[in-house]
Amino acid sequence: EYIRWYNTERISTKLEGLSPVQYRAQALAA
Repeated sequence: EYIRWYNTERISTKLEGLSPVQYRAQALAA
């Protein structure tokens, strides 16, 4: 689960330029 989350986070950060914290906040808010 952590591996998948980490990989998704890295991909999103590369594509959207979001920091891990911002991505996590968006994921939780979605």
